[in-house]
Amino acid sequence: MTVNRRRLLLASAAAASALVLPHARAQQGKPLRILVGFPPGGGTDAIARLLAERLGAGLGRPIVVENRPGAGGQIAAQTLKAAPADGSVVFLTHDHTISILPQVVRNPGFDPARDFVPVGGFATFVNALAVPAQLPVASFGDYVQWVQRSGGGRGVVGIPAPASTPEFLVKVLGQRYKLDLVSAPYRGSAPMIADMLGSQIAAGIGSVQDFIENHRAGKLRVLAVLGAKRQQALPDVPTFDELGLKGFEDTPYYGFYAPAGTPADFAQQFSAALGEAVAAPQAHAQLVQMGLSVEPMTPERLHARESAYTAVWKRIIEESGFTPQ
Repeated sequence: MTVNRRRLLLASAAAASALVLPHARAQQGKPLRILVGFPPGGGTDAIARLLAERLGAGLGRPIVVENRPGAGGQIAAQTLKAAPADGSVVFLTHDHTISILPQVVRNPGFDPARDFVPVGGFATFVNALAVPAQLPVASFGDYVQWVQRSGGGRGVVGIPAPASTPEFLVKVLGQRYKLDLVSAPYRGSAPMIADMLGSQIAAGIGSVQDFIENHRAGKLRVLAVLGAKRQQALPDVPTFDELGLKGFEDTPYYGFYAPAGTPADFAQQFSAALGEAVAAPQAHAQLVQMGLSVEPMTPERLHARESAYTAVWKRIIEESGFTPQ
């Protein structure tokens, strides 16, 4: 039902665009708001600000990045749902808000299949486990032994949002390595990393792009990443697959969404501008340095990517016994 409904929305928007004056031209010069569901200073915010300038040039319109942090992107998603479907607002988000939140929250206040349409994707990424540089561990095996030795097998791991992919990873790691790991949820990665840098918390799980600059600066240490292969930006960091933790090879995604009913000609123009923006050598290099795998996606490809990832995590969430709150 969800997939069919999304396809119907895409088909309806495409049909509508053939009957009206091209909407993208009508919006020329008008500001475009990019909603971001996390605070300034985090990985998603940095990506939005990197892309905003190039998108503005490609679309011929000023871009305004608008942070609406809280509840793992839920507030920003609700804002998008209430926004006019006129090509004046898009939502930059990753997998958590679109694929995970609707499965773990009873009434999130939005339904991605009914309320949003994809307008373009641009990258995949992986989650990682990191620790403060002051922690006396050099590898994930060292971390397991440190928890067993110093905490009697009990450890606290920061996560950027409750009921998120990192929270389920904490549970999986605890079960796999026979540790009593407890999640400490934050309102985004920035406050979590601040506590890690201050040695207020001994470990955190988040996206590579959240950790990578502090890892390079020697302030945090990324011990392991998910995904089927090592990351280009962190070639010396092993994957959890290498360490024996299987079944987490599917990678999260980044994309842009607009309110349902947004004209298809806007989606097509936006997707084309996004593809050009991330293909520019400097922007491409910066995104890779942030820990992303650049992968331009049309609205249709983003929809397919979202559907596949959602199905994988539906199984993992159900097998965990988690009850939607």
